[in-house]
Amino acid sequence: MDQPLTDQPLTDQPFTDRQPTRRSFEELVAEGAAVPTEGWDFSWFEGRATEARPSWGYARSMARRLAGAQAVLDIHTGGGEVLDLALGEATRAPTLTVATEVWPPNVAKATARLRPRGVAVVATRDDAPLPFADATFDLVVARHPIRADWPEITRVLQPGGTYFAQHVGPASVFELVEYLLGPQPDQIRSNRHPDRERAEAEAAGLEIVDLRAERLRMEFHDIAAVVHFLRKVIWMVPGFTVEKYEPELRSLHERIESQGPFVAHSSRHLVEARKPRS
Repeated sequence: MDQPLTDQPLTDQPFTDRQPTRRSFEELVAEGAAVPTEGWDFSWFEGRATEARPSWGYARSMARRLAGAQAVLDIHTGGGEVLDLALGEATRAPTLTVATEVWPPNVAKATARLRPRGVAVVATRDDAPLPFADATFDLVVARHPIRADWPEITRVLQPGGTYFAQHVGPASVFELVEYLLGPQPDQIRSNRHPDRERAEAEAAGLEIVDLRAERLRMEFHDIAAVVHFLRKVIWMVPGFTVEKYEPELRSLHERIESQGPFVAHSSRHLVEARKPRS
């Protein structure tokens, strides 16, 4: 479980709180297992799951920074949804905007979404260096990157350039993770801790300008939402299948039916770092 344990999904827009029609465990699980998982569009969850939004409003804050930038890189853009939203709200577009993505289905979605805005989408590997020259960008952004490669971020930033991102923090949605997997060791629970990321960023040569963390309430209103979530955010429970976790899913379904929505908490932190000019 060396991937970030996160719920990379939900957009900055809250879902409406509408109770679904009561159906059998088998019907709900089949529905959750059939929904396509490409892209980072989470509109399907409306009425089935909710997640509180961070107080800083990342997409809107990104839009303000895009308006003042010349060359921008968006790392791990997913389907391009957040970058598209921010560019749409920005008062001016950067001269150059590039996005990277590692998952091929998302590369296709992001390309189709962002091409009309003049954004080039580059397919990359998570374990490879960024395919850009040194000091190319004055702004690097990322919403829920798989990981932050601090030396590479520092390398592609221009002197005086800014990294502005929303990261997933430690033990995110662990109420659900541990419901299926049991208690996790402290080493796993503390993964992606903001204090550790501060130290890693500073070691790579960046100066931390802002670092804020919040834990946010999530609710799953039916087992279909749980199944789709775990299929879409594959690093939450590695190797998840309905068949493998059928007893745990059935137990959770019965709990939701008798007690109401299953409550978990996502972990988020806002990072703003600057590359020194000298």
